Amino acid sequence: MSGRNGAPLLEVCGLAKHFAVSGGTVRSVDGISFSIRAGETLGLVGESGCGKTTAGRTIVRLYEPTDGSVRFMGQDISRLSQREMLPWRKRMQMIFQDPYASLNPRMTVGDIVMEPMVIHGFPRDERPDRVRRLLRLVGLNSEHANRYPHEFSGGQRQRIGIARALAVEPEFIVCDEPISALDVSIQAQIVNTLEDLQDELGLTYLFIAHDLSMVKHISDRIAVMYLGGIVELAESNELYTNPMHPYTRSLLSAIPIPDPDLSDARRRIALSGEVPSPLNPPSGCKFHTRCPHADDACRRVVPELTDVGNGHLCACPKLP
Repeated sequence: MSGRNGAPLLEVCGLAKHFAVSGGTVRSVDGISFSIRAGETLGLVGESGCGKTTAGRTIVRLYEPTDGSVRFMGQDISRLSQREMLPWRKRMQMIFQDPYASLNPRMTVGDIVMEPMVIHGFPRDERPDRVRRLLRLVGLNSEHANRYPHEFSGGQRQRIGIARALAVEPEFIVCDEPISALDVSIQAQIVNTLEDLQDELGLTYLFIAHDLSMVKHISDRIAVMYLGGIVELAESNELYTNPMHPYTRSLLSAIPIPDPDLSDARRRIALSGEVPSPLNPPSGCKFHTRCPHADDACRRVVPELTDVGNGHLCACPKLP
C-alpha cells in the first residue's frame, strides 16, 4: 500500500454502464463515484455479478460508458474518440482475471509482452531488451521470452500478464481479480509482486476482488459494491474495524479466522434470499430485499453515500 496525498489521478463521477438485452436493460454499473490518488490502491469488492469488473473495463474504455464521466489527470476521457483515446491507453492498462484465457496460446511470451510496444510505437530496436527486462522485473527469467503460455503455471502466466500491462509504462492499472484463479499458495506471491512494483514504479491501482481477506493487505481504501452501486467506502483499517453497512458486515463476517476460539465467538451474518437481478432491481435501497434491518423507508428512499466521519462513506437509509 502506497497511498499518497494530493490531487486525484482518477476521478469517477456518476459512471453507469447499461446493456440492452431482449428483456430490457441490465444496469450493471449504476452511477458510481470515487477518486484515486496517485500512488494509492483502491480495492473494489463485492459478490460475483455486482458490476465491479464492468466498472473497471468501463473506466479504461474497454466498454463505452452509458452515463457519467471518468477524469484521468484532469482530462475527461469518457467521451473521447478511439483515436483520441490512444495516447491515454498507454497510461492506463489492465491485468485480467484468467491467466489461462488472457494470453494468446499461439504467441511466444516475448511477442505477448512486446505487442503493446508495437501498438504504441516503441522503437523497434529497444523492444527485445525491454521484454527481457520486464520479465525479470516480474520474477521470471529473460529466457522465458521464447516459450509459449502452455509451458507455464497459473502464477507464472499471471506474471506474464503483469509484464504485458507494464510494457508501455502506465501510471494506472486496473487489476481485475488477478489472484482469484490461482492457488491460495500463489496468491500472496502475486500480491507481493504487485506491491513491490507499485513501490518501485509509482503505480496506482484499482484492485478488484471478491475476497475481502486478501484485498485488505494491498488496499489503502476499499469500496464495497452491491448490485451496480457503491454502498460503503472507507480507509482499509476503518472498514474492517468499523463497518457501517449491513452488506459490508455480512461480507466481513464470512472471512475465515485461523483462531478457532475467535471464530466460534464471532457471529456469522447470513443474508436471506438471492441477489436481485440487475435487469429488474428493487426500488429504494437495492439491498432492502436481503437486509435484516429493512423497513418501509428503505423500500422508498434511494440512499446516497454519506460521510459518517473521517471520510468514511456509507449509503444506508437508516444512518442517523
